[in-house]
Amino acid sequence: MAKTPVLTPRADDFPRWYQDLIGKAELADNGPVRGTMVIRPYGYGLWERMQAEMDARIKETGTQNAYFPLLIPESYLTREADHVEGFAPELAVVTHGGGKRLEEPAVVRPTSETIVNDYFSKWIQSYRDLPLLINQWANVVRWELRPRLFLRTSEFLWQEGHTAHATYEEARDFAAHIHRRVYEDFMRNVLAMDVVPGRKTVKERFAGAVNTLTLEGMMGDGKALQMATSHELGQNFARAFQTRYLSREGRQELVWQTSWGSTTRMIGALVMAHGDDDGLRVPPRLAHVQVVVLAIKGDDSVLAKVREIGDRLRAAGLRVRVDDHTDTPFGRRAVDWELKGVPVRVEIGPRDLENGTAMLVRRIPGGKEPVAMDQLVSVLPGILDEDQALLLAQSRERRESRTVEVSTIEEAVEAASAGGWARIPWAVLGEEGEKKLAEYAVTVRCLVAEDGSVPEADDAPGNVAVVARAY
Repeated sequence: MAKTPVLTPRADDFPRWYQDLIGKAELADNGPVRGTMVIRPYGYGLWERMQAEMDARIKETGTQNAYFPLLIPESYLTREADHVEGFAPELAVVTHGGGKRLEEPAVVRPTSETIVNDYFSKWIQSYRDLPLLINQWANVVRWELRPRLFLRTSEFLWQEGHTAHATYEEARDFAAHIHRRVYEDFMRNVLAMDVVPGRKTVKERFAGAVNTLTLEGMMGDGKALQMATSHELGQNFARAFQTRYLSREGRQELVWQTSWGSTTRMIGALVMAHGDDDGLRVPPRLAHVQVVVLAIKGDDSVLAKVREIGDRLRAAGLRVRVDDHTDTPFGRRAVDWELKGVPVRVEIGPRDLENGTAMLVRRIPGGKEPVAMDQLVSVLPGILDEDQALLLAQSRERRESRTVEVSTIEEAVEAASAGGWARIPWAVLGEEGEKKLAEYAVTVRCLVAEDGSVPEADDAPGNVAVVARAY
């Protein structure tokens, strides 16, 4: 009789597989209010590692962390017309507080451009105050009609950066720097995802921006996921909030601005890009548990050795968990760690003690082999580096093998419908073709130059549209 799989096979039902894995790997549960989520400790540990890696990169740019209120006066959003129009359907509005109707309703933060600008206009007086570089780690609320854990929830966690500069060129270059040196570097070198950097079309750009830079990742089913965005805001918000500075020449000038953000959606991307039918596969540089040392049986000598090896590996700089809960069957514990995607398991039982070896199980490429216990400290760092590189190579191979060059809208729709991406000249597609694609639930994920770089303009000669179905 065939053994019932722990997870729905991806090939049978990818969305069900995703939901199964989120639950059984103990990443998150649905919250009591529709569209909210409870992030469980193992899932939150992944977010903390993402925060740490991103925060370090953000601070290297000279940006400082701050915090702005969750509740924003409703009138603030109406000051920038495109912005309020873009967010109106997603707003959650507080009308009562303390048992009374509020004089002015307050919007629960969907993003902070408006309230940040209200304070930037007070803090910025002259060119000496520029550039002003601020980031905050916070939660936001955007009322979601079709929620899915991590991918689309009414409340999610994120970082949002907001900056003010003296010139257009400084703002443009800073947005590009965040895009490539913070976001792309993190996604390739930590998340092990071969993302495509590009420029959003006018239709897809952020409400109130003059340009949006994006990073698009291909998931295991061939759909695209927008991973992070960096926006040039021009002077739109500065004009609405009169955010001015006194220039070196003694003139009052409007500042030029950027905003940029990444969210807990990246945990969903991690699941869909690297997961397999046995569960998660967490890149070693991201993993908050890189190695789990498991006691197969509860013998005192086995438990002592497991704890000793855990201490030695931690002292060597690895992130280690010791599993000595031998009151739970070993097979169940091994499956649980497999589901959670811990890169390496070191399994030790009485026979291993006699042989002076441990069974080393690698989650990412699969397979197991005995390794001398006194060699674990020297062997494991190299193994983790190999597995990090393997995940990135697999991500690149999937994207390249499932992306086709096309010359017609019909071919683009066919490629996207078959579970892949298509590249089509923007001169062939254009805004009318973009509308046509939308009829088939296909979108332009980004524009790229012929050489794969980010174009300098929406209509630059040789622009190529990357199109796909997306989450």
